[in-house]
Amino acid sequence: MKKIQIIALSALLLGACKNAETTSDAYGNFEVTETIVSSEAAGKLLSMQVKQGDKIEVGQNIAVIDTTELLLKKQQTLAQLSASETKKQNVTAQINVLKEQKNNVLTTQKRISKMFADQAATQQQMDDINGQVNVIDKQITSTNTQFQLIGSEMEVIKRQMDLLDEQLTKCRIKSPINGTVLETYLETGELATPGKPILKMADLSSLELKVYVSGAQLPKVKLGNQVKVLIDSSNTEMQPLNGKISWISSEAEFTPKIIQTQKERVKLVYLVKVSIPNPGYELKTGMPADASLK
Repeated sequence: MKKIQIIALSALLLGACKNAETTSDAYGNFEVTETIVSSEAAGKLLSMQVKQGDKIEVGQNIAVIDTTELLLKKQQTLAQLSASETKKQNVTAQINVLKEQKNNVLTTQKRISKMFADQAATQQQMDDINGQVNVIDKQITSTNTQFQLIGSEMEVIKRQMDLLDEQLTKCRIKSPINGTVLETYLETGELATPGKPILKMADLSSLELKVYVSGAQLPKVKLGNQVKVLIDSSNTEMQPLNGKISWISSEAEFTPKIIQTQKERVKLVYLVKVSIPNPGYELKTGMPADASLK
């Protein structure tokens, strides 16, 4: 009797194992797209405003780099802009003086012309007064050209201001995405240089399960298909999650070398990525999971 019970129990266990094996079509690990945030400016790191594990939003300040040198350059550029504006005002004043002189000369010219018509003034006097009018006109024209030079000079200075403002903006490093800080690489007081990583972050609200399927399984694999994913919940239970196929490799490859047996390594498989919303950030990168293709 005991022997029969043992055989029956063994059959049930074997059947359960077979059922567990058939519920999963592929196996893999969770991955996430990591973002490395680097400095675009050079200088001492004045403050690191986030730490490992912090959840941050896009546009949130991450770190501040010393801006003293840039601010001094901006003040110098503002002074140059102010000096150019003063030059412009001086030229305007000069033109106003010349126009007033011209008005006086025109009055004299009118008087001499009348005298010349009455033969009370000589041709020489007429030529002299006409010459004075011409000279003043040329002086006004020449002085007007200074506006163009000063305007060009001011445009150059304004573009320098724009460049400094852009550099100052880069000294305040902001988060490019919504995500979680995975690792920081610099501490307050250390030197930041362009291209030097500040921290590593990732959006953990959604992860991708990276699995490999055989050619025979490909007909069941289509973009957008729903996939049942199982993760370890306890020693005896698996927690089901719903995922969606987000990417399918267009080329076959040999089974990755992490599969140790020679029989498995020589098989051609296709890489498939399954996108899964993270329920309360329970999923972690590297966590294993099973996938059942529907």
